[in-house]
Amino acid sequence: MKRIFLLFAMAAAMNVAAQQTSWTADNGNGTFTNPLFYDEFSDPDIIRVGDDYYLAGTTMHTVPGLVILHSKDLVNWENVSYCFDRFDFQDDQFWLKNHKEIYGQGIWAPCIRYANGQFYIYSNINGKGLQCYTSKDIHGPWTHHNMQGNIYDLSVLFDDDGKIYAIHGYGEVKCTELKPDMSGPIESTERVIIPNGSAVGEGHHMYKINGMYYLISTDYRPNGRTLCSRAKSIWGPYENCVITADETFGYHAAPLTQVQGRIVPDGTKFGIPEVDKDATACTNIHQGGIVQTQKGDWWALLMMDFHSIGRTVTLAPITWKDGWPMLGLEGNLGRAPRTWIKPDIDVQVTPHAPYQRNENFDGAQLGRVWQWNHNPEENMWSLSKGRLRLKTMPAEQLMWARNSLTQRVIGPESNVTVELYPKNMKDGDVAGLGNINVPCSWIGIVCDGKSQILRCFEQAINDTIDVQLEKTEKIWLRLVGHYDDNSAHYEYSLDGKEFKQMGREMPLSYQLISFQGSRAALFAFNVRGNNGGYAEFDNFIVEETKADRAGNIPYGKTFRIINLATGKPMHAQPHGLMYDTRANDKSKQTQFHIIDKGNGKVVLQCEDGRFVFVSGYGLPGDVRLTKDEDKAEVFLWQDYLNHEFMLMSMRTHKYIGKSPTTGSPYSMDFTGADPARRNGAVFRWEE
Repeated sequence: MKRIFLLFAMAAAMNVAAQQTSWTADNGNGTFTNPLFYDEFSDPDIIRVGDDYYLAGTTMHTVPGLVILHSKDLVNWENVSYCFDRFDFQDDQFWLKNHKEIYGQGIWAPCIRYANGQFYIYSNINGKGLQCYTSKDIHGPWTHHNMQGNIYDLSVLFDDDGKIYAIHGYGEVKCTELKPDMSGPIESTERVIIPNGSAVGEGHHMYKINGMYYLISTDYRPNGRTLCSRAKSIWGPYENCVITADETFGYHAAPLTQVQGRIVPDGTKFGIPEVDKDATACTNIHQGGIVQTQKGDWWALLMMDFHSIGRTVTLAPITWKDGWPMLGLEGNLGRAPRTWIKPDIDVQVTPHAPYQRNENFDGAQLGRVWQWNHNPEENMWSLSKGRLRLKTMPAEQLMWARNSLTQRVIGPESNVTVELYPKNMKDGDVAGLGNINVPCSWIGIVCDGKSQILRCFEQAINDTIDVQLEKTEKIWLRLVGHYDDNSAHYEYSLDGKEFKQMGREMPLSYQLISFQGSRAALFAFNVRGNNGGYAEFDNFIVEETKADRAGNIPYGKTFRIINLATGKPMHAQPHGLMYDTRANDKSKQTQFHIIDKGNGKVVLQCEDGRFVFVSGYGLPGDVRLTKDEDKAEVFLWQDYLNHEFMLMSMRTHKYIGKSPTTGSPYSMDFTGADPARRNGAVFRWEE
């Protein structure tokens, strides 16, 4: 009866997962898998108000600005608001006018708080100083307070005595008192609370917990680490320690664009170097906030630099140790599981993605996922008869094209397809589908006199490929992205069925110019210096080819386990130890299956009938075989996609693995994966 129940539970979980067409962290079986979102969400800050959780994030130069997500369970989120629809400054740079721009600037690193019966969101705008947005309703409308002052990348604490403090600065951490009406800082209140040389960086998040002041910060020198500083007074003195480091979930850094200047002209030489796949850099989870659930548990929502996607958000349990909020679990503090049990919150939530990404443009408004690249010129775009219409304005290249409509790409793989109607384009007009990144790229229609040219352009190598077209009423354009591999290419179709690749498989990168990852863009501009005609777009479709993870765990299969570090299969030795063997060995001792224990937990059984168990402290030689299922080690399967995985002990919270260099047998003393996944703890299963 017990086995029947487990099979039913497994089938129910797989049915939920099978319905996923857009990435959600919720596995449908009581567990979640990081990242929370497989698209960019930078500088997360988290609060709980009653039974509701709110997450605010950076939007830089795109509008609507300052995004806010809502959740009931910390795993499933939905976009509920932005703080503002447009930047309310008339300076040219906010409008991408006259070769002025705010790429990688704009508004960033927000702090969300709830006090006095209303929400406060603080952030900085380059050149304009500290900003605050207030509302009694999270959905808005929001009131803008330009507080000015040189305060950025801040946290805000509403203290018990009614005073409001802003904590800010890099290295030398400062505290400044704010006026209650949000009109600005109180003069002469700024004081240094943590001096330079204390290994504390930036991205501060201040909390008062049980009368103690806790400051969560991130340092990037020489790589990303998250620290906690604590004191009995907000003014200090503070002591600090590292609360997480080196947790990359087995992902290495993305290539970092090398270029002189900012928004450079076409023809500029770019460098996209090979990355050191063994280096942590800033791929480890770092900057973000912490929150306490209704039942008293603590969780951290931190970001990591995640390939060409940009920065993503992760959810990690917190274990309090000696008064420190350490990330991770007892026995493996400082690291965090990629897959773990969902927070213990009494609520039933159907797994869902935060955004509806597909768009048919039939509504009166754009979907929440869309953002304009800088403020748009409102009279130069419209939703007309079920299509998006973009009128062309002068620009010499995509990065200067005003009224470009964008949304973040989503990983690990996705295809974006859109229909383009070029009938009303005029001489010099260019319109299509692009990737706004540095370097940029695009595919689209170019009107040259009376002729139509299909063009694919890649700025990284200044490559232009043209195909002469007969006059066409409609063309389908596609961006195919392999974002975990930092690559993408373009395709087109004249009938919507047969697609042809145009241009090469392009390397993608991350960069600190726009401070954003890849963004799919619908654009129209004129290279002749004129306001030309217009282009229309319809049926923007995002297909996430890896969103359905129902078959990622090999339930009901017999499989070999290949160690990525050695390339050799795991071998259950007659001697009773776990070791490895030659690559072509397919004996029973290299064949395994899993017994489902529910909630993602599994027991590993060899085809010869023995079970994997761990004796002693998990050192080399402690991973052994037994015929007694009751002694079997219970693991939580850590899904790394593409048949790759790790096995984390539910007892010790460490991982099974084998050193690729020492010749020792398998152990269970691995703290996690290294960025290149070749330390011996990551495996690939094959039927």
